[in-house]
Amino acid sequence: MKLLITGGAGFIGSNFIRYMLYHYPHYQIVNFDKLTYAGNLENLKGLEDSPNYEFVRGDILNAELVEYVMRDCDIVVHFAAETHVDRSVLDPQSFIKTNVLGTGVLLEAARKLNKRFHHISTDEVFGSLSLDEPENAFTEDTKYSPRSPYSASKASADHLVRSYIHTFGVQATISNCSNNYGPFMFPEKVIPLFITNLLEGKKVPLYGDGKNIRDWIHVEDHCAAIDAIIHRGKIGETYVVGGMQEKSNLELTKIILEIMGVGDEMIEYVKDRPGHDRRYAVKPHKIMAELGWRPMINFEDGIRETVRWYEEHGDWWRSVKSGAYLEYYEKWYNQR
Repeated sequence: MKLLITGGAGFIGSNFIRYMLYHYPHYQIVNFDKLTYAGNLENLKGLEDSPNYEFVRGDILNAELVEYVMRDCDIVVHFAAETHVDRSVLDPQSFIKTNVLGTGVLLEAARKLNKRFHHISTDEVFGSLSLDEPENAFTEDTKYSPRSPYSASKASADHLVRSYIHTFGVQATISNCSNNYGPFMFPEKVIPLFITNLLEGKKVPLYGDGKNIRDWIHVEDHCAAIDAIIHRGKIGETYVVGGMQEKSNLELTKIILEIMGVGDEMIEYVKDRPGHDRRYAVKPHKIMAELGWRPMINFEDGIRETVRWYEEHGDWWRSVKSGAYLEYYEKWYNQR
């Protein structure tokens, strides 16, 4: 079996490559990544000489190259995307190009070459849930209601995938996952940002009142879900994936502060971002019932392991938090 992984140098993609090579050592992996700011080959250090792993640098908007690298692969797992909501507020057009047009290029190649295609999406396409109705959660039947350029671009990509399934018979599936955390997460996202800031003796910037709620899943559990979908999932179906472990941003912040041995004085409340969704939550009952998957990593254990990973990999995150990243960080938070 040969897999083409788009965006395999990013956070979830690189974890998925490591997961698959560990669990399926006879599989071959082609990692196709443009190496933008969040793509880092250090995430895959140690795999360079593996006979089962190949890296190809390229843009998913390059139709000729996409078709070339896809030709002899059996399954395409599409991670490549612009993903950070804050960046989508600053530069919506780059999200439209990569997430919508890029997905279209990949789907067209999959159609021509008759390839199995799995599209990685987000629960953010469903919009925002009310804090006053804690029993409500997203399912596969939830109507789409994206509220940021990022989530709108991912919703558009989801619709493209479904159109290729129904119009052209492309053998595709979709998964909409909740917030991931774990090793190799780019430190513009809240968990690694807060951990690395504290390791540098800096305060953590908490948006608004901190009451926004997210459902958290460890990246290894997400990888296991994708594994189940590409091997046992029903073609044409969507699977909602989540850790079923909801935390408000303030709760999350205080957990990290406690683990790292500091107090509330390290919190810096900053102006909320535009269109900040109040709550995300998912009910992954379908994938649990049909494919036998369930999240295995408890959040309290997973977050402690994640803090430990960043403590032990200072060279990795310090190199990431330099140059273009610092320029973005200062630009964004100076507007707050």
